[in-house]
Amino acid sequence: MNYTSHNELHAAPCRSLVIAGTGSGAGKTTVTIGLMAALRRRGLTVQGFKCGPDYIDPTYHKAVTGRPSRNLDSWMLGEEAVRELYSRATQDADIAVIEGVMGFYDGKDPKSNIGSTAEISQLLGAPVLLVVNCQSMARSAAAIVKGFQLLDPSVRIAAVFANKVGSVNHYRIVKEAIEQECGIPVIGYMVRDEALAMPERQLGLVPSIERGDLGTFFEELASRLEQTTHIEALLELSAACDAVVPSGGGLFREPERRYPVTIAVARDASFSFYYEENLELLQLHGANLVSFSPLAGESVPSEADGIYIGGGFPEEFAERLSEQLQTAESIRIAVRSGMPTLAECGGFMYLTESIRDTAGRSYPMVGLIAGHVTMQRKLAALGLREVSGLPGNYLLPEGEQLRGHEFHYSTYELGEGVEPLPHAYETKGMRGVKQEGVLLGKLIAGYTHLHFASNRRAVVRWLEQCEAYRSARRADA
Repeated sequence: MNYTSHNELHAAPCRSLVIAGTGSGAGKTTVTIGLMAALRRRGLTVQGFKCGPDYIDPTYHKAVTGRPSRNLDSWMLGEEAVRELYSRATQDADIAVIEGVMGFYDGKDPKSNIGSTAEISQLLGAPVLLVVNCQSMARSAAAIVKGFQLLDPSVRIAAVFANKVGSVNHYRIVKEAIEQECGIPVIGYMVRDEALAMPERQLGLVPSIERGDLGTFFEELASRLEQTTHIEALLELSAACDAVVPSGGGLFREPERRYPVTIAVARDASFSFYYEENLELLQLHGANLVSFSPLAGESVPSEADGIYIGGGFPEEFAERLSEQLQTAESIRIAVRSGMPTLAECGGFMYLTESIRDTAGRSYPMVGLIAGHVTMQRKLAALGLREVSGLPGNYLLPEGEQLRGHEFHYSTYELGEGVEPLPHAYETKGMRGVKQEGVLLGKLIAGYTHLHFASNRRAVVRWLEQCEAYRSARRADA
């Protein structure tokens, strides 16, 4: 990617539209993807965004738009970083399509808009298309929309999409009620059709990387939306967006120095959860990123000075991963040699002794971290996290924090009588404070997905460690 310095950023010229839902399950992802595909058919360059910390929806955005989708989280990143990330990503786009998270007003605080889709729409001055699940209701749909309008009159709900209607006649009834009572247009609908339902599983939508060619699915969604949605009206609404010009120091400002190191990044169907800005900040500070696939049996590249193993679905590929003995050995050798390594969620799970699936089958993993991971059928942890480093965590000295997200269905347990490793973090969430993760030499591993945009000094500290490792290795050669 070509990096634009902060001083070179200008007001984003593109159109913008937020696709929000009345709640989870309203169908905003289906509408978002279908709209993206329909806009691509018109020859437009579409830049996707996802409100909140979710990794999975952006994989669909990228698959349909051909461009990396970006996460916009006002609590995790801060207001100015949200504006900057938006401005950078839309410099060469015709339209930004921003998918919301949960319900429109759902965020960090039940008493305010902090961290919600509503706040993102206000920060960016973007009009909102509210997706309403109209199943089993008629005039009541107007009451729902009216409530969303009145809760915060400063938000710009520009139009409504009636989802899951039973028929064209049902749509007409809903449309008449909403337009009369709420004074905004209902510009499209989708009839209930299980064939177009997004596939679900424990972590939400199945990542597109596992689905193969999604072209037919995208084209079908686009065709359906074009038949039932006033696309030109949507484009007209999207033009009524504010110019976004970031201010302040700039997350992607020129660094004081660069670090000529190489970081091996595990990237395949089992490890695909990375915030794009994390990778780009590493590159901005001089790091050369080289991908390798544990699932394909690839070893840690010989030139690596650090390793990054992100989240994903190692449990879905546990049997195949357990067979890649050469990969596991290369990781053990690298970490034991002192190579600075960060492993998040799925990466953390992979480095333990084993993963046990919900059927009771156990598969040996890398074995660097004493203990075992067991998959559950219900969520084990979910929520935004404020992370403070514990002694030995070189990313976060005392007094500094990173922000991130925790979302997993597994639990980690030590065997009886096994001495635990030191914890890596102290995390603060809605349910209190806990110690989490492990430290082993220069390995930092835990369930929390960290976002470096919340504290870019962590990037510098990691690269400093990689540079020191590189120098020591060369001295020993």
